[in-house]
Amino acid sequence: MKKNKVVVNKNSKELAAALGLSPLDAIEWEVRLMITNKIISSSESSDLTVTDIAKIAGTSRSRITKILKNDTHGISLDVLVRVLGALGEEMKISFKKAA
Repeated sequence: MKKNKVVVNKNSKELAAALGLSPLDAIEWEVRLMITNKIISSSESSDLTVTDIAKIAGTSRSRITKILKNDTHGISLDVLVRVLGALGEEMKISFKKAA
């Protein structure tokens, strides 16, 4: 029986490389993760219900529930940003040259 090789990756760039994906995929994962984590923490400290957040963000309750379960597959970044805004948060984006 063939043994599977265990590969340990320390960051998203290493994971993308191990999966044969572009470093650009790693950047998107990092952005999604940061936004999603902020949405989750903000919703935990908010008095808003899932229904309230969905109405304010202009999306469905099922999408909000998915996001709060850290499942953003199929959810666009613009929706994540709208949900973040619905929770009263603002984003500050900065750029730097890739190494």
